[in-house]
Formats: sequence, C-alpha cells, structure tokens
Amino acid sequence: MATQKENIRKESQLPSTQRFLNIMEIRDDTVILKDGTLRGLILVSSINFSLKSEDEQNAVISGYVQFLNSLDFPLQVLIQSRKLNIDDYLERLKAIEKEQANDLLKMQTREYRQYIAELVSLADIMSKKFYMVVPYAGVSIKSKGFLTMLKESLSPASVINIKQKKFEKYRFELSKRMEYIIDGLSSIGLKSVSLDTQSLIELFYNTYNPDTYDQQQMVDISKLNIEE
Repeated sequence: MATQKENIRKESQLPSTQRFLNIMEIRDDTVILKDGTLRGLILVSSINFSLKSEDEQNAVISGYVQFLNSLDFPLQVLIQSRKLNIDDYLERLKAIEKEQANDLLKMQTREYRQYIAELVSLADIMSKKFYMVVPYAGVSIKSKGFLTMLKESLSPASVINIKQKKFEKYRFELSKRMEYIIDGLSSIGLKSVSLDTQSLIELFYNTYNPDTYDQQQMVDISKLNIEE
C-alpha cells in the first residue's frame, strides 16, 4: 500500500497545468471530469442573421426559444475566437501557381497568394467557433465548498473513477441528449456535429496552449463538415 508521502511525491511530478484542470481524461468522444460527470461538445455552424428578412429573423428567434424551453437539462454555449489559419489555402494556391502554364497567370497567382498572406498577418483576422457543451451526471453531485474543490483539483488521487460498464451507460444517455440538440438546432437551420476524441483534444490543447498550438500537427476542427 502506497504511503501518504509516496502519493504526494507522485502528485508533485504531474504537469502543473494538468493538476489544475478539472478534466480527468478524454476518451470515446467524451470528456470525463474529476467529479465523475461527463461532457460532450457539439460544434455549431453560424448563420448570417442580419441578411435575413424580419419575418425570417423572428422565425429563427422563436424556434430557438422553443428549443431552449424544451430542454430538461442545463446547456452551456461556448464561443471561441482563434487567429485565422489559412496555411492549407496558401498551399493550394502555391500548387496552382506551379501548375500554371501561362506566365502571366502564374505571376498573378503568386502575387495574390502573397497579398492574402500579408493581409491575414497584418490585420490579425480572427475566426469564431460556436460550441454547445452538454453535461450528464449519472449520480447527483452534492454542492461542494471552495476548499473541497481546490483539494480535488490538486489531488488527482481523490477523483472519482468510473467503471467501464457505468461509463458506457452514462455515455449512452449523454449521446441521446446530444442527438436531441443536433436535431433541435437543425429545425432552425443550424448545422452541427459532435466532436470526436481527437477534435476534443485539439480544442482543449489550443485553449490551454495557444502559444505552441501552431507548432503541433493536430486535426483542425475547421475541417469538420458543418457547412453546406
């Protein structure tokens, strides 16, 4: 049996950021928190609300209100801003430039590629992503004081472990909630898709490591198909 000193030593060896995160692990397209509850994330497309007519705007608002009133569980809306990454687009332009047989078209493609790269760099253009965070708690979680939550965040050994059978049951219930939300958003013209394990890792890595994110080769959430 491990002694208290050994447990403290093991905890002190954990990465500093990980000790303060409320996330225990990410697996099977699900975020598992240290209190044993689950979270699923849905990426939602945007609509150009200002270009719609007044009747269309009222219909969207009414549909969204009805959707929210139909929920019997809490829901969190998350908006994340990122610096626009057009590296893939610039690479495609570079490939097109090489394939051009006409010298004039090749020069124009090169100048256009350089212009776009400079524009994004100087203007610091941001893109926005919209998410819905869907919770599921298999058991009722009693309200905890600040000191209790702080102790749990600093002591990973004290978190709740979920057995596989119970995890599958909770995950099934969570997936039903997410399907309901996706269907509800679709009824008001919003396309959405649930994030898989790799996309969840990419999202949280970018959130907590924005300075080093561009140096990592990870799946780009913007490639998920939610647009027409």
